[in-house]
Amino acid sequence: MKIVLDSVTKGSRNAALPPTSATFATGEVTLARAETEQRPTVLGLIASGRMRPDAGTVTIDGNTDYGAMRRKIALIDAPDVCEPAADVTVGGIVAEELMFAGRPSNPIAVNRALAELGASEWGRYAIGTVPPTVRIGLLAELALLRKGVEGLVITSPDRHGGDPNEWWELARRLAGRDLAILIVAGDASAAAIAATSLVARLDESTAPRPAGAEDAAGTFDEDPGRDDTDELPDVIVATAHPEPELHATALAEDPE
Repeated sequence: MKIVLDSVTKGSRNAALPPTSATFATGEVTLARAETEQRPTVLGLIASGRMRPDAGTVTIDGNTDYGAMRRKIALIDAPDVCEPAADVTVGGIVAEELMFAGRPSNPIAVNRALAELGASEWGRYAIGTVPPTVRIGLLAELALLRKGVEGLVITSPDRHGGDPNEWWELARRLAGRDLAILIVAGDASAAAIAATSLVARLDESTAPRPAGAEDAAGTFDEDPGRDDTDELPDVIVATAHPEPELHATALAEDPE
């Protein structure tokens, strides 16, 4: 599956979203930069087929099909749209998502799902108190319970704090499960991820590399001949994690 956003805009004088282009595809994770309070959510809605742009085009596998996008792409944690209330317990969120997925949502089913997700210790915690990567991983896994979901659009994970490289690695592991992942985040997170990617690439340049090996740390979606230190790219793309791990690894953090 491949989603292409080409110069999409929204709002009077493009105030809600200036011209923005991004591509995300199966087996990859893409980070698209969006600043201000409103723009990340607008971009997330457009990228998941839930809002039509005022200008520009959005395609899925070469076709304009918003219905297919809504069926195949889950929108995750978008502010003011689908973010869970901060005081709702993790167990309560799991129960609701099980119901949306057409599965039993009784306490036994919830406890079983929490155990399968490696998140039993978080069941009684309010979602607003769990670590950012645990939150994102949990909401992503619950969305994937829905039939037909092949991609995720994760909106503003950086607003929860923490190290952006942690949820970037989580997203790469998800992409390794044949999913298409788009993350919409701000400049600071993009800069941190780009810096880590640059260091990794510099380290790799000093060691022998097998022919045809891909850069697992991430690449800038720009001219391959440009200097990545010239400016921060609008889009960062990484291939799937070289050794995808089960979701439980990302969720199993000590709640103290």
